[in-house]
Amino acid sequence: MKSSTHRLGRTSAAAALLLSAAVACSPTDGSQAVAVPSPPADIAGYCRALHKELPAKVLEDVARRDTSPESPYTAAWGDPAIVLRCGIDRPAEVADPSLHGAEVNGVGWVVDDRDEDGLRFYSRYREAYVELLVPASYHADAGILVDFAKPVDKSIPKTLDD
Repeated sequence: MKSSTHRLGRTSAAAALLLSAAVACSPTDGSQAVAVPSPPADIAGYCRALHKELPAKVLEDVARRDTSPESPYTAAWGDPAIVLRCGIDRPAEVADPSLHGAEVNGVGWVVDDRDEDGLRFYSRYREAYVELLVPASYHADAGILVDFAKPVDKSIPKTLDD
């Protein structure tokens, strides 16, 4: 019993340290802090192409904003931020049969409803995986994917694998 309590204490301390580091590293210039993926070169090229095609606004009036660090693999809109990351590792969620899928204008997505945290979408059947996080405050549904379907379809080739 003593060792499990000790492990819990270490885990809690580590979590607190990570949280304080994340807060300490939050940008003060109004940009959105986003973890940057490290895709291989061929995937990176697709993501750079996608970055150039992404819309200035989503959901009709939510404007694009800077990310920190600045990267061609990330983008953000609004406050709280809708965040896109391109070139992420293959998410386990794409094979989760309990999650719903959506196809919007030829682009397949897995929909992960995170309740009060909002929605997380992962692209499917594309050479590069794209993650889109939409906070619950936007009251969005899969319709938001219309804003991203054309850029993804234009920039990232289809594949049969998932």
